[in-house]
Amino acid sequence: MSAPLITPRFLLVCAITFITFFAAFQLFPTVPLRLLDMGASIAESGRFMTAFTAGSATGALFTGPLGDRIGQRRMVVACAAGFGLFLGLYGVLQVRWAFYALAFPHGVVWSGLLTGTMATLGHVLPPDRRADGMSLYGLASPGGVIFGPVVGLALHQRWGFPPVALVLAGLFVALAFLALGLPKDEGHGGARRPLELPGGEMAVPCLVLFATALGYGALGTYTAQEAIRQGFPPLFGRVPTEAAFLSCMALGMVLMRIFMSRRGFGKRPTRMLPGMVLAAAVGLALLAALPGGAARHALSALLYGGGYSMVHTLVNAHVLDITPPERRGAAFGATLFSFDSGIGIGSLLIGAIIGQGCRWLGPSGYRLGWAAAACFAFAVWPLSHRLVRQTEA
Repeated sequence: MSAPLITPRFLLVCAITFITFFAAFQLFPTVPLRLLDMGASIAESGRFMTAFTAGSATGALFTGPLGDRIGQRRMVVACAAGFGLFLGLYGVLQVRWAFYALAFPHGVVWSGLLTGTMATLGHVLPPDRRADGMSLYGLASPGGVIFGPVVGLALHQRWGFPPVALVLAGLFVALAFLALGLPKDEGHGGARRPLELPGGEMAVPCLVLFATALGYGALGTYTAQEAIRQGFPPLFGRVPTEAAFLSCMALGMVLMRIFMSRRGFGKRPTRMLPGMVLAAAVGLALLAALPGGAARHALSALLYGGGYSMVHTLVNAHVLDITPPERRGAAFGATLFSFDSGIGIGSLLIGAIIGQGCRWLGPSGYRLGWAAAACFAFAVWPLSHRLVRQTEA
């Protein structure tokens, strides 16, 4: 008989992840708006996420192995408190260069929070139900993404950025206290090198996540900007639609995970990866090609979110299967490095395309960026087939 999947520790990890993404996705769309208010150009406003993800990607190579040594609970507690400190600083900054200067170390702290949480998850999931567990756990982050941008943008419009940043700082300090309830983990392998490069078996999973992130990188920054510049009308005359893409993307993630929890993954869940990659790519193509505004964002985001979320679930379940427990922090550090490197590079490239496109075409220039994102996403498809062949070898 299989061990139970839903346990108090599993629910605690899910709660921590939900709060993390609920708070972070209030920050990510509002910082670029704050930078625009301080005089940044459209292209420059995306550089915060470039610096942030560069810090996260670089930091993951260190915070992952460090969590294996000192214990994942210590890593999560320390990084949640550190994240709150950076948010408090953002609330009082008056010059935009300081945002870029702090974004890199802030990203390092973010990497420790994510790698620590993911490595802890590996300890609380039963080995024979990892894909199912990863799918259920995956409801936590899109749940936060559904509500975070709506709340953050509404509060930003009502009170401005500084109060939002200070409230989020307090929320992350509370999260640090909540993380004290995670299982104790004293770490492993104290004599290991500070920097651990992944083994050859991690190359293809890391490439899949890197290529996936190239198309994803600019969505958090530029979908809300497009909605604001094009003047998307509020839903029912009241509900703002600036965050329509991000919220519907998260809704698509949730709906896909509910569907998969009923359908099941079978004995070889990785075989589903190419189909999920294709769904995400088609979603971005629709964002570039469909007419309209808020409805275009919503429809394309539902399809993109459903496919995109399962890419992460299937790749992470595969990583858990091939990685021993004492090296899971390092393994997820490698995947986070790959993914955040893709986000940073994709945000920079697509931001430049959008900036140039808006100079040529006005608000329609955003579509050039979405077309580039779709091309990046379609490039993942042959990589996903290679991972399937590697799994079945």
